[in-house]
Formats: sequence, structure tokens, C-alpha cells
Amino acid sequence: MKPLVTSFFDDATNTISYVVRDPEGTQAAIIDSVLDFDYASGRTDTASADAIIDFVKAENLSVAWVLETHVHADHLSAAPYLQEKLGGDIGIGANITSIQDTFGKLFNEGTEFQRDGSQFDALFKDGDSFHIGQLRGDVMHTPGHTPACMTYVIGDAAFVGDTLFMPDFGTARCDFPGGSATDLFDSVQRILALPEDTRIFVGHDYKAPGREEFAWESTVGEQKARNVHVGDGKAREDFVEMREMRDASLGMPKLIVPSLQVNMRAGNMPAADEKGNVFLKVPVNKL
Repeated sequence: MKPLVTSFFDDATNTISYVVRDPEGTQAAIIDSVLDFDYASGRTDTASADAIIDFVKAENLSVAWVLETHVHADHLSAAPYLQEKLGGDIGIGANITSIQDTFGKLFNEGTEFQRDGSQFDALFKDGDSFHIGQLRGDVMHTPGHTPACMTYVIGDAAFVGDTLFMPDFGTARCDFPGGSATDLFDSVQRILALPEDTRIFVGHDYKAPGREEFAWESTVGEQKARNVHVGDGKAREDFVEMREMRDASLGMPKLIVPSLQVNMRAGNMPAADEKGNVFLKVPVNKL
């Protein structure tokens, strides 16, 4: 089946969120939502999520799933807010537990922070499936950018998160804790083994040099032929050398500190203190 896909581009973080709909019904899933966050003031806003809510309500859709492709390091998830307003189960890859263990230690979260993925409603493993009405979604574990990255193949569409970008931009970085350029190459090969007309929906776009418009949809065939990092039969050794050298020159995402603390909690803030105040931590010289 060919799902109906509606895209929402967030200018502040270059993130694309998706509403994926059963073409023969009203069931839908939301993938990789954004909670707006101003780091300088520490204030959140729900404008990006509200745009999705307005669309869902206008189309009379019923949300079955609120899905995360991975624990994002560049934006905060709005999953709990969307669930409160629209329902649906929050799902992520089962390897979230390794992310929680790593960053629970980094942020000195203590024993009260559960590292078993229990903040999420569903923990997907490679080969699992789920349904959006009559649409079947198949889950692929595609690590490399992070150990817990998942690709959701729903009908003829694959939602790859940060594993692949548009063909003229390449692939995701692999230098976060638990990342691996070798794993990323192998994960990309799994995605590129899908039928060539499979639609690829990416998690971010930054406009490659020379391109005037933002874009987020391609096909497996286009990625195989033209992806500047992995296309045209690129060898694993060449990719790993290129990726590791490129990653060494990159700075940290500007929202990585708040994003990791919130997203490893399924989009929830850390627990408030006895006065109802919420605080985020900044680990010094650790990232």
C-alpha cells in the first residue's frame, strides 16, 4: 500500500516531522515530532506540535502511533504533548536502554532514572511490525548514527531518521557515544536493498550547496545512484575513512544537552523539585 504522507518542516532545527496515514481509513502515525525550545531563555513552545495537531483534527484522523526513529540530539521531542492531545502509543527502538545507560551516567541521573525503556509504550526490535489501520509497518534496526536508530518501512515508504540524508547531502554523523561509521554503512546497505521505487523520507535537510529549496523525499534508486557518500557502489573502507574524517571536524549540535536529557525520557522533562521547578544539567567538558 501507498501511505499518504504529510510533512512538517521545522526551520529552527531543520527537522522534518511526518504524519503517515492509511489511504483507506483515518488511522495515522506521527514520526519525529518537535517541541520548540529556546536555549537562551530555557522556554518551551508547542507551535510546531500544534501545527500537527491542527492538521490531524482537520482531517479527522485517529493517531495510533507517535514514533521516534532515535534519541535525537538536535531537537526535543513533543511526543508526550501529542499523546496527551491526540492519543497513540509512543514507540522507539529497544536499544534505547543502551542510550539511557550511557547518558544517564553522563548527566549523573542517579538510580531514580529508569534505564529500562519503561518511559515508552513500545520498544521495537529488528523485524517487528505494527499497524496503522490497514497499513503494515516493518521495523529495521539501522544503527550507526546511534546504537538505537530505527527505520520504519510503512507500505512503499521508509522513514530513515538521520541514517540517510538527501542524495546531494549524504549520511549522518557517527561520532556520538555508541556511534559507528562501519555500522552506518551496513545499515545503509539494508535500506538500499529495499525495492528501488521505495520512497525515502529523511529526518533533516540542510540544503546542499547549489540547491535552492529544502527537500526530504527521494527513492532508494536515487540514493543508490547519487548519494554523495554511499552511492554508486562506494566501498565500506572508503566510506568509513571519509565519515570519520568528516565527523572529526564537526561541532556539537546546539541543542544536544537539553535534547538528550528530554528525549531519553520519551520527550518528558526531568522530574520537578519540591517547588515544581524543572532543571536541566550541563555536563562540563564531557561532550
